Amino acid sequence: MRKQNDHTASATQTRSNRLWLASIGATIVLTVGIGSWWGASSGTPKSTLNKTNEPAIAAEPWFVECAVDSGISFRHTRGEKPQHWFPEIVTGGCGLFDYDNDGDLDAYLVQGGEMDDGVVDKPASALFRNRGDGTFEEITEVAGVGQKRYGMGCATGDYDNDGDIDLFVTNLGGNTLYQNQGDGTFKEVTDQAGVRGAKWSASAAFADYDADGWLDLFVVNYVSWTPQTELHCRDGAGRRDYCKPSNYNAPAIDTLYHNRGDGTFEDVTELAGLAAAFGNGLGICHGDFNQDGRLDFYVANDGMPNQLWINKGDGRFENDALVSGCAVNAKGTAEAGMGVQAADVDQDGDLDFFISHLRGETNTLFVNHQGMFEDVTPITGLGAPSLPYTGWGTGFHDFDHDGQHDLFIANGSVARADKVWDPNDDYAEPNSLFRGLGANKFDEVLPQGGTGKIVLGSSRAAAFGDIDNDGDVDILIAEADGPAHLLRNAIGSRKSWIGLRLIERHGRDAIAATAKINAENKSFFRQVESAYSFAAANDSRIQVGLGGAEVVESVDVTWPDGSRESFGPFAARKYHTIRQGQMSSPNIGITLNQENPKALAP
Repeated sequence: MRKQNDHTASATQTRSNRLWLASIGATIVLTVGIGSWWGASSGTPKSTLNKTNEPAIAAEPWFVECAVDSGISFRHTRGEKPQHWFPEIVTGGCGLFDYDNDGDLDAYLVQGGEMDDGVVDKPASALFRNRGDGTFEEITEVAGVGQKRYGMGCATGDYDNDGDIDLFVTNLGGNTLYQNQGDGTFKEVTDQAGVRGAKWSASAAFADYDADGWLDLFVVNYVSWTPQTELHCRDGAGRRDYCKPSNYNAPAIDTLYHNRGDGTFEDVTELAGLAAAFGNGLGICHGDFNQDGRLDFYVANDGMPNQLWINKGDGRFENDALVSGCAVNAKGTAEAGMGVQAADVDQDGDLDFFISHLRGETNTLFVNHQGMFEDVTPITGLGAPSLPYTGWGTGFHDFDHDGQHDLFIANGSVARADKVWDPNDDYAEPNSLFRGLGANKFDEVLPQGGTGKIVLGSSRAAAFGDIDNDGDVDILIAEADGPAHLLRNAIGSRKSWIGLRLIERHGRDAIAATAKINAENKSFFRQVESAYSFAAANDSRIQVGLGGAEVVESVDVTWPDGSRESFGPFAARKYHTIRQGQMSSPNIGITLNQENPKALAP
């Protein structure tokens, strides 16, 4: 049993590396770099705020923190008496989705609670209904989604094609599926659907990988852990602290469920080829990464090489991360992948990868060159500012509507640091916000996180969506052992924008559809996605900042089944719904009822 965290490759790590190499049949040796994985060391970078180590003053905040004022009073707990058990440092998920189809995004917060099965009065996960006036009300008990398992994250999608969004919650030792009944309530159908599982799951994604019209389910699993295998680790000062995943030498295999279309799922992990690779999986995103017309998956692994699961079209996937250049960074080092998103950062029509990492490692941007990936982090401006922090939930969005992708990262330490930001929380850190400059260049917005007063916490999941339907993207943040935060966008609605909801022929959100939005000789590429960030479910509507453009000439859509259609023109500063097979009328488009921006106008 380890009594001290190591900061060099150990025999345990070497065995883990060999296991991974054997699983993909590689013949080369990679250095799995875990940096200062779970402990501070003399080499831990200091904060890069300024010479006095005090935050700079922003001319104007990008976001206003308003969770309590809005009625979201949720507080996450790792347990009544945290024991430094490994799962305590990972828990903390959330989601934004319109569960009751009233046009407003509702909020779900995943609770950690108690790992001890003997505890009777465990805290529950919570659902908050958006009233549409800037406030929320908790309706967990009425809705029936107050699970009391030790929760990690959530995913959303209409898996039964009935027009209502369903909810999947990942947990330690068994997940939960809630079927939306369409009347404001949910029914727990996990065992009937066949998606319980028995692993420690982190993130998950609903997506139709075989284009049969039904959403399948990809579940990312972390470490094969039990209370009996827990270890005792200490920091450099000899204090009890959390271990790192390599201490356990127990990477997991992810799970793929195929939707049968009758309300049940089949575990096709072995048949699909996913059992060929192990990993400490935390984050997931999807997309057609090699542009062959099929849906692929990318998994961010913690301290092990990432996996790029390329869809072969016959129900099988192959892990091409190594040969495609996105398994490890430019130095050949596997980093501590937490959150991940696939987004067309350079606006060239294909999907790039961004992964958030551990303190002492840079967050990483991989640019897609026709299916081959290049680590361009050193030239982006995203590298050095990320070194003092541990990134989790993350998202690219044009928060200020200037036509460029901006980037938000929710930070929270997993080990005590040299700099203590909050005397009441050794693991608290500020979040990070970067303004996009174009050409893969970014500037950090100060104070960190873009709020007038720095929001400190052990942030984990970050869910992105327009909670007030004003056209800009807001952020819900889940803390580990702390209160939830809601960041309302304060600047985006000043410039022109367009919002799009894409509906495929079965009547649900067209997950993984792509759109090319054309306005004033510029094109913006977006994917319909809910699953990205870390342990989060996000608004699947597309929001695009248009700068000064007031008309979108056309929107070219590639649907999940591979068919293509062109729609438009559309007026800016509105939400529009585009339905597969229903061409829009000239100069009008299919415009949403402005009192209910998700409902079609009569």
